[in-house]
Amino acid sequence: MSNNFLPEKYAEYLGLGAEIAVSLIIPILTGYYLDEYFDTSPILILIGVLLAMIAFGFTVTRITKKLDQGNNE
Repeated sequence: MSNNFLPEKYAEYLGLGAEIAVSLIIPILTGYYLDEYFDTSPILILIGVLLAMIAFGFTVTRITKKLDQGNNE
């Protein structure tokens, strides 16, 4: 039996999915905790959501370009 449980492509896609999740979670949680700290609810969490959507767009664009380059090789 192979030492590598996940095929290489599955591991790559799992990493890309984690990257997308992190690009969404970090800004939202940061906005939430800053709202709690400064007692400014809901302004900073809304800013976090906006930043998360922008980061998500950039991440998906970068991943799409990376996958297109891999398919063309």
